[in-house]
Amino acid sequence: MHLYGTQTIEANGHLVIGGVDTVELGEKYGTPLFVYDVALFRKRARGFIDTFAKQGIRAQVAYASKAFSAKAIYQVAAQEGLSVDVVSGGELYTALQAGFPSEKIHFHGNNKSVQELNEALDAKIGCIVIDNFYEIEQLKRLTTERQQKMNVLIRVTPGVEAHTHDFITTGQADSKFGFDLSNGQADEAFRALYEHEWLQLQGMHCHIGSQIFETEAFSLAAKKVVDKMANWKKETGFEATVLNLGGGFGIRYTDEDAPLEPATYVDDMIQAVKKEAEQFGIALPEIWIEPGRSLVGDAGTTLYTVGSHKTVPNVREYIAIDGGMSDNIRPALYEAKYEAILANRANDLATTTYTVAGKLCESGDKIIEEIQLPQAVAGDLLATFCTGAYGYSMASNYNRIGRPAVVFVENGKHQIVVKRESYEDLVKLDDMLNW
Repeated sequence: MHLYGTQTIEANGHLVIGGVDTVELGEKYGTPLFVYDVALFRKRARGFIDTFAKQGIRAQVAYASKAFSAKAIYQVAAQEGLSVDVVSGGELYTALQAGFPSEKIHFHGNNKSVQELNEALDAKIGCIVIDNFYEIEQLKRLTTERQQKMNVLIRVTPGVEAHTHDFITTGQADSKFGFDLSNGQADEAFRALYEHEWLQLQGMHCHIGSQIFETEAFSLAAKKVVDKMANWKKETGFEATVLNLGGGFGIRYTDEDAPLEPATYVDDMIQAVKKEAEQFGIALPEIWIEPGRSLVGDAGTTLYTVGSHKTVPNVREYIAIDGGMSDNIRPALYEAKYEAILANRANDLATTTYTVAGKLCESGDKIIEEIQLPQAVAGDLLATFCTGAYGYSMASNYNRIGRPAVVFVENGKHQIVVKRESYEDLVKLDDMLNW
């Protein structure tokens, strides 16, 4: 049994997170319930930030908030000195509502609307990461009309394919994101932005994928991007001040995963950028990174209540839970794998192999394909680990199921930070046909 962060198993067999009994959490707040270990989020954040600081490297560590966006997580991110990146007007609005410093917000996205660009300019955010030529033209027009300066980065695809799932690789040439480094698009974007009166080009951004367990791909991406920076300096004298190497740092979901510590990723990135900057004779840029999953992924645990049980003789034993693909689409979307325990009977001997099925009306709604658990009965509390990233943020109301509540725990304290959706919430945007 692998435990994460502050998780412990008490003598009574109950799973405890942040000093709080999960059985009590389930009874008080109901299930499904996302439980976030705030202390583990803080530990991960400090692991990234402190490594840069110890080496005296100018840096920004931006929480990639698409992994989990809510007011409370932006509050904790601000407390830990993180920047954040957002990818929509909704995420930007949530961060601002949480009081997050606007100058530390970076705006991403491959199809930012004019409204979203105006919202970013209104908020005077720290940086917009430009993804395409349409966006360049819109930003040129808007900043000129407003006579307002805005820091920008050029997002590039460096042609580096990380070892990850096809759906979550983004650094290869055939990607919907960014300007290609090899076919002249990035150079064209640079010429369009270089020395613009209102758009202040700081440097480049790249992101090579997600759930990455090695550092070689990051080093190769750094080499390609710094090479281009050096080329621009040679041709125009432009000195890039920022190199954003994105995120994608892997976490452990099962025994098959072997993630590195935050410090290892950062150390190797720093050395790669230093080496390339020295080789090409350019000043060391400020290094930005964007961890998302690696900050919140293993800090989150989902609690479910076990309901029905079905035996398919000589084939499979099913147990069904009161959630499923409406709160965790990743198994259906990515074939993602998870580990789980019975949080109310964690000390009992695991004797039975189960498939954990959700309650949604889809045959593919399975959270775990095969797992050893004690003989499960209706009412047991199932805790699925490492659901903090892309669980709640990708949740839906499929089958008109309300999205779960989210609770934060730390040092024996617990608080609901996102309320459970009610039936009334599900219909509040509906209107009756009037003809």
